[in-house]
Amino acid sequence: MKISLTKEKFLNGLQLVNGVVGSRTTLPILSNLLLKGEQNKIWLTATDLELSIRASVEAEVQEPGVTTLPARRLLNVIRELPSDNFTLEIDEKNNAAISCGSAYFKILGLAADEFPVLPQLTGGYSYTIDRMVFKDMLQKTAYAASADEMRYILNGNLLSFKGEKLVVVTTDGRRLALAEQEVEFPKEAEADVVVPTKTVMELMRALQGEGPMKIHVVDKQVAFEFGDILLVSKLIEGQYPNYRQVIPGQCEQRVAIDREILLNAIRRVSILASDKATAVKLTFGKNKLTVAVSSPDVGEAHESLPIKYTGKETTVSFNGEFLMDPLRNLANDEIFFEIIDELSPGVMKCDSAFIYVIMPMRVN
Repeated sequence: MKISLTKEKFLNGLQLVNGVVGSRTTLPILSNLLLKGEQNKIWLTATDLELSIRASVEAEVQEPGVTTLPARRLLNVIRELPSDNFTLEIDEKNNAAISCGSAYFKILGLAADEFPVLPQLTGGYSYTIDRMVFKDMLQKTAYAASADEMRYILNGNLLSFKGEKLVVVTTDGRRLALAEQEVEFPKEAEADVVVPTKTVMELMRALQGEGPMKIHVVDKQVAFEFGDILLVSKLIEGQYPNYRQVIPGQCEQRVAIDREILLNAIRRVSILASDKATAVKLTFGKNKLTVAVSSPDVGEAHESLPIKYTGKETTVSFNGEFLMDPLRNLANDEIFFEIIDELSPGVMKCDSAFIYVIMPMRVN
């Protein structure tokens, strides 16, 4: 195989697929990328057996071929090349020679036939959605997934295709994030699937540009296909909890707040939080919201924000990080905070189809 490439394009491709490569693996081949040169492209494939990704990079292929090379070593070499144009040659022993100006590197590879075959998904159901709309839904929800392996079903995003809508949900038991979007699909294609967090993170990195994407669901796997990128993942098996029952049906007060001003205020007072689990007190008073933190071993801080509020004074405490997560990931200028009392969940909403439920903290 002999290929001429540009550093920038190849580097972008390598960075796209390298996140899938397992850092700890007993199979040496899983530390490698599969490289296949054909026509005017070089295809890059990575897998950890749970998640696989394939993407292409424009290239001038003088001699087609296929091999595997150590993913991170290859990335480090390409990143340090002295100029933009270089050649990649692979010999019959899977040794790669990289030439760029006066720089030369030789990397030892492994035979391509040792590399796991990319799963082929046939049958099942397919759904089409705008890729940037889908990325926005993931951005609004991914942070609320659980990392507790004892509740493995919560270690990912629920994609619920029901009633001509896609609902994306995450929860860790202390908060819940939900985004929904109308999507056309037949009644028989209704399904609930849970996509692992690693898959969601890699998908968010890969989703760029405009255009449609296809989601294929087959048995215990899901595939996301857009442009020249294919990402295939195993699903998390099990029954996702009934998320609708934790969303409050009514509220006493609904308050409009500038998202960025609230985020900055919480960030400032949290400087005096003793740790990330420190409670942030929100006191809703007449036309004023007071954001406060008090740590016995650190100190205290508070800041007041103007709001339109005429209800009774109510103080409710929440985990500060949990409050900031949706504020960081929403693009809306204004959010709406719904409160009932100091012991009930708070609800954050915005003009788009988004709901965030956060459980209060008990503070003495």
